[in-house]
Amino acid sequence: MKQKILILGAGFAGMWAALSAARLAAMHERSDIEIVVLAPQPELRVRPRFYEEKVETLVSPLLPLFEATGVKFVQGEAQRIDAEGQCVWYRNAKNESTPEHYDRLVLATGSHLRRDLVKGAAKHAFDLDQLESALRLEQHISQLGEQPETGARNTVIVCGGGFTGIEVATELPHRLRQILGEGSTPRVIVIERGNVIGGRWSEELREVIREASDELGVEWRLGAEIAEVNGQGIVLADGEVIESNTVIWTVGVQANELTQQISAERDAQGRLHVNEFLQVPGYDAIFATGDVARAATDDKGNVALMTCQHAIMLGRFVGHNAAASLLGVEPLTYRQVNYVTCLDLGGWGAVYTEGWEQEVKLTRAEAKKLKLSITSELIYPPKADRKIAFETADPLAAFV
Repeated sequence: MKQKILILGAGFAGMWAALSAARLAAMHERSDIEIVVLAPQPELRVRPRFYEEKVETLVSPLLPLFEATGVKFVQGEAQRIDAEGQCVWYRNAKNESTPEHYDRLVLATGSHLRRDLVKGAAKHAFDLDQLESALRLEQHISQLGEQPETGARNTVIVCGGGFTGIEVATELPHRLRQILGEGSTPRVIVIERGNVIGGRWSEELREVIREASDELGVEWRLGAEIAEVNGQGIVLADGEVIESNTVIWTVGVQANELTQQISAERDAQGRLHVNEFLQVPGYDAIFATGDVARAATDDKGNVALMTCQHAIMLGRFVGHNAAASLLGVEPLTYRQVNYVTCLDLGGWGAVYTEGWEQEVKLTRAEAKKLKLSITSELIYPPKADRKIAFETADPLAAFV
């Protein structure tokens, strides 16, 4: 009788978990272990690039890769986890509630933005959270030139000065001038609650972001709190009104709600605490990875961030360990000591840092070249070739 590893989600963590699990099962010649990915679409949506143009192209099909590696794909949306019965109920393509049993479960359902933090944000703000919402934003921006010229038309407000907020804010000045005309005077304003740009980052990195923003004309409103988003723009907590036809929401990232169905410790973002093998304590059959896992990256107190950089490696380790638990072999301790950041800064270029101290190594065109290499090549799935896919799915080889 076959044993099943069920992976919920086909994002970076879920895809790599499937390949890594299939690799280890193949190494032990265990055709009785079935790897199943359950997700709404058989494609990897390249979410880190959703601030760019032509969002509809930022997807990569996964069926050829899964077929080459012996991974089964089931289309549907997971709705309920029965941990005691080791079963997941999901809504299939016919809108029917269907059970899928498992011997090992890997939760890789990712994250989403909370749009209920401020009055009116859910109704009036755009976001880059999912492919569909990013497409709506792109369509809206592309049609701004058809609207009558007003200050509100020419003003884009970005709510939040985190990585996503910075990348979309610095991308927009050039794009807006193309759409509105070179004689136009577009404004891009970042609303940030903190009193400094990038308060959690190194001073060196903050200075680069500040320099790029100044050159591009991106305005920062620091120490500002949004009280309301409405059809005319935003209202700040001090009563100031900033008119804008385009408000972009980038704050409040939260782990997928399925984590709440497991009676285990979670952090403020809803991520499940996992042990060094990415297993949920108290549940021998359940693992968590990617944006739903709070995992230690090293012995210095650093924790994986909700980024594709960490999701890729978390996926490789969790797939290996889920399969190892069925094969009776020793699991691998997840470690991801090396940490880098590569932040796109639009027409100014980019910035690349190394280490948790975020020491700046490259800026402007040099960093931009590296950024493009990462986002257009390195983070994409491997070729639909069994040998290549399994080589790249090895968590230890990838770790070097």
